Amino acid sequence: MRLSLRVAVGLSILSFSAGCATGAVGRAETGMAKALISDQQESQLGDQVHQQLEKQGTKYVTDPVVVSYVKGVADRVLASAKTDRPGVTWSIYVIDDPKTVNAFATPGGNLYVYTGLLLAAGNEAELAGVWGHEAGHVVAHHSARQMVDAYGLEAVLGLALGQNPGLIAQLGSSLAVKGTMLAHSRGDEDQADEYGARYASAAGYDPHQLIEFFRKLEALQGKSPRAMQWISDHPLTQNRIAHLQTFIQQNNLGGSDVGAARLAPIKQRLGNSQPLAPRTSG
Repeated sequence: MRLSLRVAVGLSILSFSAGCATGAVGRAETGMAKALISDQQESQLGDQVHQQLEKQGTKYVTDPVVVSYVKGVADRVLASAKTDRPGVTWSIYVIDDPKTVNAFATPGGNLYVYTGLLLAAGNEAELAGVWGHEAGHVVAHHSARQMVDAYGLEAVLGLALGQNPGLIAQLGSSLAVKGTMLAHSRGDEDQADEYGARYASAAGYDPHQLIEFFRKLEALQGKSPRAMQWISDHPLTQNRIAHLQTFIQQNNLGGSDVGAARLAPIKQRLGNSQPLAPRTSG
């Protein structure tokens, strides 16, 4: 779509969003983000965030066995994401931090996972569900919509018009300083959960394992704020679990691959044991 047409579409969406309910405004903002922010601009923003993370001293895993394994799981899941949003070039990064259970996505298709999440996951299917969830945020333009929420329509319109060449660097730096990405809405999280289950299932994984991972993190609550980072960024509620269960059932999502045996040696290379364990009853 030509720039002038993208701007016109964005302005039309803006005019219709005035006075709408919260959910309608969110959908309007997403539509505006799609209209105003190109795949290339999202990729540039993602690159700026990555550069900022490196400036902050983020340490990445370089073990080729671990990196190859994580990318292999991601490739299986991203096959569906590439079909849903072909304009994205996906990149995978493993952050060396065993005390933080987290993963996140940035605009442009950069996906990050902490070694703490790899250690906390009980099997490969849980990891696949998380990857699908994070990819869903990118496919659904949630990250781009966050820019509208956080920086205003004028800033996003300026980005689309090519004004202020330092804007992408400014936004990327701000996102990184604030914790890389801002909090998603409940609706965004539900939608990303659906992507996670659907993408994992399409790759042959058991989609119910994403729910099991939710429950595992729920059992870890109170152990450590850093250990609960993924839940902090992706608030967990019983309604959210019920929504995902219903989605899997209604869409007849199947898959039997769990892959615990494949993940086990990777966890061993990362530290031989989980830094945290769920509380047990009794």
